[in-house]
Amino acid sequence: MISDMSQLMYNSFCMGEAELDSVIHRIKQKVERGERLSFQDGITLYRSGDLIGLGRLADLVRVRLNGDLAFYNVNRHINYTNVCVIDCQLCQGAYARKPGEDGGYAMTLDQVFAFAEQKTNDSVTEFHIVGGLNPALPFQYYLDLLVGLKLRFPTVHLKAFTMVELDFFSKITRQPLEWVIDKLKDAGMGSCPGGGAEIFAKRVRPLIAGHKISGERWLECARVLHGKGIRSNATMLYGHLETIEERVDHLIQLRELQDDTGGFNCLIPLAFHPENTVLGNLQATTGTDDLRTIAVSRLILDNFQHIKAYWVTITPALAQVALRFGADDLDGTIIEERIIHGAGSPTSPGLTRNQIEQLIRDAGCTPVERDTLYNPVARSSDNLEVQSPTSAGMTGLAS
Repeated sequence: MISDMSQLMYNSFCMGEAELDSVIHRIKQKVERGERLSFQDGITLYRSGDLIGLGRLADLVRVRLNGDLAFYNVNRHINYTNVCVIDCQLCQGAYARKPGEDGGYAMTLDQVFAFAEQKTNDSVTEFHIVGGLNPALPFQYYLDLLVGLKLRFPTVHLKAFTMVELDFFSKITRQPLEWVIDKLKDAGMGSCPGGGAEIFAKRVRPLIAGHKISGERWLECARVLHGKGIRSNATMLYGHLETIEERVDHLIQLRELQDDTGGFNCLIPLAFHPENTVLGNLQATTGTDDLRTIAVSRLILDNFQHIKAYWVTITPALAQVALRFGADDLDGTIIEERIIHGAGSPTSPGLTRNQIEQLIRDAGCTPVERDTLYNPVARSSDNLEVQSPTSAGMTGLAS
């Protein structure tokens, strides 16, 4: 956590070009030696004009951790409700609706199960389940949702509910977070997605996330979750009102928690799409900013095995390029993602396994289908087998 952000911002802007070049060389030496980078190193990397050099440094770390492997999974998104009590500038009007507002929906359990059956075949290994904070839904709804999906799809991993949703469940049940997590785990929750982290900085978070939980509370929920033996992803939403310093601070805080718990599977940098939000006056991120953010994330997060290039927010073509800028995962086939597309993402609602594998091969990497926890998935014409990293010859390459 950075205690004197303003001084660090001043120092980074005052650094001369010649000094910048020498510092980049020093950072390169640190990366080659496997040393941990500092907050100031992260700022320097962001300010470097050598995008290709930055990409090469990040690619060095990617290869060190994962070889030439690039991962993906066959998953489906289930957004069970868009009704949300939080007045969040990121998705109100784009996807979310306040209680009673036109366009709001909440799936019944039968509708959830029918949707899952309609969109699912034997190749799916994960349901990604998230929604708004809907005060009309009792906690039992979420337990029944998990139990019902697990009963109908016993081999599909249920990656369900962000830290924001877990906190909401604790509030509506008036029970400790530990109790909530135990109940969800018993019902079939296998892991949690990383949404809702946005940017942890106290200055900007109220400007973009309304009454959403604080960054400290998000990290606290993740710590408790990991302590219960349940893994999660982490995210960083960038390209809105945050500064470069606040991005790097966000990454450092995630790294510190990972040092303590080891419970994060990966980081997903999320490019903000302002088009249909109340922040629609902002410009979308550029391709160079996307690649730079992925590369810096790879270099700062030395204790994260995986960095995703989320094709939904940056397009499949740029995600492919990002596989040479530190990313080693293209996420999944997805189908029917609504939240980011509602905000204005122009990408298609899903990709096929063949399309993802072609993107990976054309980038010079070897595609590996994985499950949610990064165990390789082996397929034949008549069955699907989840392998351990050891049996797949990937010891030391997957967490």
